[in-house]
Amino acid sequence: MVKTVKSVLVSLIALSIMLLFVSCTGSGPSGPRAAVIELFGAMEKNDQAALAHLLDLSALMKNSEFDYTLSTEDEPRQFSSPIEILEDMTGDGLTKKRWFSFQRIVNQVEFFGNTATVEVTFIDNKNSKSYLTKFGVHVVNEKWKIYTFKAE
Repeated sequence: MVKTVKSVLVSLIALSIMLLFVSCTGSGPSGPRAAVIELFGAMEKNDQAALAHLLDLSALMKNSEFDYTLSTEDEPRQFSSPIEILEDMTGDGLTKKRWFSFQRIVNQVEFFGNTATVEVTFIDNKNSKSYLTKFGVHVVNEKWKIYTFKAE
C-alpha cells in the first residue's frame, strides 16, 4: 500500500513538472485566435516588443491597398518602416486610438493549412455601426503571426 501511494505521488510530481515545463516553453500563441487576442492585449499595454512577435511586419509593410484603421479616407497610409507600424498601434497611434474607440469582438477562425483568417468585429456604439473584417494569420517559424488586417 505504501509503495502504491509512493508511486502515485512520484507520478503526480512528474506530471506536474512536465506540465510546468510545457506551459513555460510555450513562447508563441497557441493558434490564430490567440494571436489576435494577444495583439489587442499588447496594444493595450503599449508593448511594442510583444507586437513585433505577433505581427509579420514585412508583410504588413507591403500593404498599399487599404488603411486598416477602419478609416473612410480615400488614400491608405503608407509606412516606411516597421517602427512606424508599431508606433501606429501603440501610444497615441491612429490605429490604436481608432480600434480602441470601438468594442472589439474576436469571432470565428477559418483554417487553410498554414494560414487562417480570424473574423473581428469592431462595434461603434456611439454611431450604431459595426465593421467586420478578417485578420490574416499564417505560420512563421512555427508561430502564428498576423500578416494582414483585411483578408479576403
